[in-house]
Amino acid sequence: MKFRFLTAGESHGKCLTAIIEGVPAGIEIDTEFINKQLARRQQGYGRGGRMKIEKDRVIINSGVRHGFTTGAPVSLVIENKDWENWTIPMSTEPVNLENPEIKEIVEQKKITHIRPGHADLSGALKYNQQDIRNILERSSARETAIRTAVGAFAQIILNQFNIEIFSHVTEIGSVKIDKNNIPGDFSYLIKLANNSDLRCADEKASAEMRKIIDKAAEEGDTLGGIFEIIALNVPVGLGTFVHWDRRLDAQIAQSVMSIPAIKSVSIGAGEDSGRIMGSEMHDEIFIKSEEKDYLRKTNNAGGIEGGMSNGMPIIIKAAMKPIPTLKKPLNSINLETGEEHVAHYERSDVCAVSAASVVGEAMLAITLVDAFLDKFGGDSLSELKTNYENYKKLYQSR
Repeated sequence: MKFRFLTAGESHGKCLTAIIEGVPAGIEIDTEFINKQLARRQQGYGRGGRMKIEKDRVIINSGVRHGFTTGAPVSLVIENKDWENWTIPMSTEPVNLENPEIKEIVEQKKITHIRPGHADLSGALKYNQQDIRNILERSSARETAIRTAVGAFAQIILNQFNIEIFSHVTEIGSVKIDKNNIPGDFSYLIKLANNSDLRCADEKASAEMRKIIDKAAEEGDTLGGIFEIIALNVPVGLGTFVHWDRRLDAQIAQSVMSIPAIKSVSIGAGEDSGRIMGSEMHDEIFIKSEEKDYLRKTNNAGGIEGGMSNGMPIIIKAAMKPIPTLKKPLNSINLETGEEHVAHYERSDVCAVSAASVVGEAMLAITLVDAFLDKFGGDSLSELKTNYENYKKLYQSR
């Protein structure tokens, strides 16, 4: 079984839509859990004015009946509250440009000033567009709202098997957490991160992060950072080494890298793995005599070896670049005239690393549920659970 999805919609269009295929029948869906994840994506110190407009809530249009999945494709919708202000410039139907009022409204929303760091120039050239609005609307990170809803759907499936995913911010700009201030206990780490408006578990570092975000806002600048995503209780054997495109680490890297503004993804020790000796890097294996579970005292591999999960927590780190829409615009060109000009400014955030970490959770959940369903199959939850329990008995007997 393959868990796959497509999204559609624009930043200022009527709505965002997703169709999910491969959801087993019989899973109880808590709509408020999905809405909670959407709310988490909209929070975070440094977010912009759009978050004050949109209060994202999901509408489930198919694939669920009386609160349970049916096995049919699931369609999700998130309405854009700001659509009422964009009905003419973003209309899917032809508009009468001979009407001076309509023409003025459309022209006011036309963009020709390229923004460095965005999809503007490459997208306009690729799709032969004169109005960058046609590129900006779909390439906007607003699309991650519907991906977060899909990720919440995936997490609901994973919850049936006690697989938990969470994230926390480790760096904003030049400010890093002090690892000595971060608890080793994951449940406590989750609590601290969830109680922080930056999703940062180190309160001292959080205070410094807020200061540099405020400073960037005053200067019309933006900030990026780094966040970590952790998955707990992932069974051994998701993914495979037999084909390059089915390796779990490769799939995770692709899905997290697909989040707008993410510029690097690492697993476990990441780039540090290239700086240490093999004797320091590889996680030695021990046996717990009572349960005969394989035990590792370190997790430099980040829960993945040979393209497969190894039973340890999966630990992913992602770096997000500063948002390229600046109030203090960068030098660029006017696409229409070819002349030098400053970049266009569209309402934006100062820092959205905490929001990106929530989207990271969603993308990791999507990747893991796909690998989980590929491994255990089953068109219904009961069949899936039977396959999973049989597999656990098999490998625990080894």
